[in-house]
Parts: sequence; C-alpha cells; structure tokens
Amino acid sequence: MSGLVLKLGPKERVLINGAVIENGDRRSRLSIVTPNANILRLRDAIHPEEANTPVRRVCYIAQLVLSGDAEQEKASIQMLRGIEQLSQVLVDVDSRELLTAATDAVLGGQYYQALKSLRTLLPREERLMAAATLQ
Repeated sequence: MSGLVLKLGPKERVLINGAVIENGDRRSRLSIVTPNANILRLRDAIHPEEANTPVRRVCYIAQLVLSGDAEQEKASIQMLRGIEQLSQVLVDVDSRELLTAATDAVLGGQYYQALKSLRTLLPREERLMAAATLQ
C-alpha cells in the first residue's frame, strides 16, 4: 500500500479534505490511501496575520486551497505569479530548484507538494530579510 503516512502526536490536529481530525491521547499513524486528498497539519498552518512576507503569502494561498477556502483555478494563477516574483529575487540554485518543484506541483494540482517546497524557503527568506534590516 502506498500513499501518505501521517505520524500524529497526542492531541495533534490535521485537516483532511476540509474536516479537522484530532488525534487521541497517544501517538498514532494514519495512512492516507486516497490519491489527491487535501491534507494540512494545523501545527504547520500559517494564520492570516502571519502571511506578511512574499513566501508566506504564496504558502498561505496553497493552504487556502488545501482547506477548501479558495478556488483552485484562481489560486493557481495567484501562486504562479507569486512564484515568478520570488524567482526574480531567489536566484541561487537551491531556491530555483524549490521554486521549479513548486511550479510543477501547482501546474499538476498538487498543492500539498507545492506548499512543502515553498515552506523550505521560509528560513532562507527570514535570513535575507534579517540581513536587509541590518543594512
């Protein structure tokens, strides 16, 4: 059996196809066998007021699709525009690979994979913004 395996801590919450699932008192594993299920760990969720940087804004749009709060077609356009803008600033090889993976995921309707690639850029963005404030 293939698919996504979620390892949940006690009382951890996850959003699956718009439904919030809360784990019990012990650690557990969930195997998601339905392809293209929309899944978001709520501990990883970005709150609206936290979507205050370019990478976080694009991540937030992907998150809205996963939660069922945004239309995929419109969100895809917004995400692709945001990724294009990020590619003008994040020009190193690693960032380019992550942005390409995010673009491919969006074009394939794989918003979780896009979010996963984009979240990898968050520490890099934080460092760049911190360096900019020092100048």
